[in-house]
Amino acid sequence: MAADTPKTLADWQSKASSLSFETRAFINGEFVAAVDGSTLTSINPATGHVLAEVASCDAQDAELATQAARATFESGVWSRCHPSKRKRVLLRLAELVEAHRDELALLDTLDMGKPISSSLGDLAGTVACLRYQAECIDKLYGEVAPTGDRALGLVLREPMGVIAAIVPWNFPLMMTSWKIAPALAAGNSVILKPSEKSPLSALRLAHLAKEAGIPDGVFQVLPGYGHTVGKALALSMQVDGLAFTGSTGVGKQLMQYAGQSNLKRVFLECGGKSPNIVFADCQHLDAVAKSAAEAIFHNQGEVCIAGSRLLVENSIRKDFVARVVKAAEHMQPGDPLDPASFMGAMVDEAQYQRVLEYIRQGENEGATLKLGGEPSGSNGYFLPPTVFDDVTPEMRIGREEIFGPVLSVFGFDSEEQAIALANDSDYGLAAGVWSQDIDRIMRVSRRLQSGQVYVNNWAGIDQTVPFGGVKQSGNGRDKSLHAQEKYCEVKTVWMSLSP
Repeated sequence: MAADTPKTLADWQSKASSLSFETRAFINGEFVAAVDGSTLTSINPATGHVLAEVASCDAQDAELATQAARATFESGVWSRCHPSKRKRVLLRLAELVEAHRDELALLDTLDMGKPISSSLGDLAGTVACLRYQAECIDKLYGEVAPTGDRALGLVLREPMGVIAAIVPWNFPLMMTSWKIAPALAAGNSVILKPSEKSPLSALRLAHLAKEAGIPDGVFQVLPGYGHTVGKALALSMQVDGLAFTGSTGVGKQLMQYAGQSNLKRVFLECGGKSPNIVFADCQHLDAVAKSAAEAIFHNQGEVCIAGSRLLVENSIRKDFVARVVKAAEHMQPGDPLDPASFMGAMVDEAQYQRVLEYIRQGENEGATLKLGGEPSGSNGYFLPPTVFDDVTPEMRIGREEIFGPVLSVFGFDSEEQAIALANDSDYGLAAGVWSQDIDRIMRVSRRLQSGQVYVNNWAGIDQTVPFGGVKQSGNGRDKSLHAQEKYCEVKTVWMSLSP
């Protein structure tokens, strides 16, 4: 951490007491109230205290933003400017985000309840994403097709147009960067719709984007609800591409809206029920157990790639589950402003009650509760690490995405059975394999129906590799060169040449 970064609970509490919030929408370079004056309430889930009343945009605001985005795109001030200029501006934005890291991390912690240490980690990822995509701007080349000497075939990449980015509340600013950085780098105009549960850091980012030199209308922020402004953006004839991270149910709705409007491109990163497979030949069981616990309990389990299904070879299952429980006992929730807290608060009462309902369902279905299961403390929306053993595929806790700190443990006796259990899911976002047998690792990794497979780790991540899923986990890819490419149109130019 930087020398002036708060280091204790008291330091962060002091910084939080002096923090101010931007609450207005950002449209065409100006901070404005919603057209109809509506607001939504931002609540700190750790305390229940109101943080701010934030502009709640709807279709009228979406219309203003899409008109501005289209006009700016057509003007060419960003879409046709020299790539080196876009690169300089986005690198400047990365510098400003890094300079305001503590403030932005604090906004996310207050807004959605995640531990401040986790939010600081997210900000590091945000800065890395902005820098990587900026550096990619002059690294992506067009193509020359293999033709005869009577023609020249060029394959060009051009910005798509107006991109609407709808992002979730669990990693507010990092997920934002995964969408807007490649879209802006490619030359598009971008309208960001942050979650109504965590809009504050996105609005602060708008200030920094303006300071960095992003032209008016190129980047805009519309806080509000999915069923109002989110739906309006998805149905807009002015929006050419829609990038979304969130639930599978909402993702399906957005695809319908795209079909009902202009067949806009839709890039989805949706839910997950990720299998984490531990074979009996793996070594360092205490370390593996700790990683398995972190894979589900990090960020209160509010993670799309959470390792929520732990598949353990039966010959070591009893011993290994005991090690997981021991590790999880040290991952209890605490004050999100305390740098020592591993978990914080659930994002709001609705999510808190949803997870509690799944826990009761698991008990009623006959799973064996090994740890947790009851709320933590009397204030705020805190839930402890909860571990169920003896889970079977037909149980709801073993099939449905809970999005909370609930681990379901399955047993298996063979490699084939492990693969079948892992793939017996509507989702395919991530998977883990723990083994010392390289042949087994390659066999299993190739057969897992998943967008990413982590071998002897969980959530190994870098800007150079794509992130996304298969099946009902979506079709989009964030990060890497693949992200920037997806926000481009591919155009063929065929030139006839004189003999």
